Amino acid sequence: MESEYKIRRRVEFAETDMAGIMHFSSFFRYMEAAETEFFRSLGLTLIDRTKNQIYGWPRVRAKCDYHHPLRFGEEVEIHLYVKEIKIRAINFFFRFRRYVDGGDIIAIANGEITTVCATVN
Repeated sequence: MESEYKIRRRVEFAETDMAGIMHFSSFFRYMEAAETEFFRSLGLTLIDRTKNQIYGWPRVRAKCDYHHPLRFGEEVEIHLYVKEIKIRAINFFFRFRRYVDGGDIIAIANGEITTVCATVN
């Protein structure tokens, strides 16, 4: 995996359950946030309206494997890797990591998203 992009996020209260643990669905939002920022860093957008056409990148596959919980207030680093580029699709791989005192790294989760380029008339 050669192309890498990363962002950092802090777990917000609204993203957690009553125990203060980040809800599983929030991992997908974080992956989309990393993807959005990655596209923006390339001068691209996920939705483009030009010449009466709408171009977008809907997801056709998404998964996430969880290894360690994230809690309210913790900071996580999301690494996006371009796993594969096809003619009209991109496969992304994501690594969630948290750094703790002493420089240790905790592997939080791994995820994947497959997105395709689509047009709407």
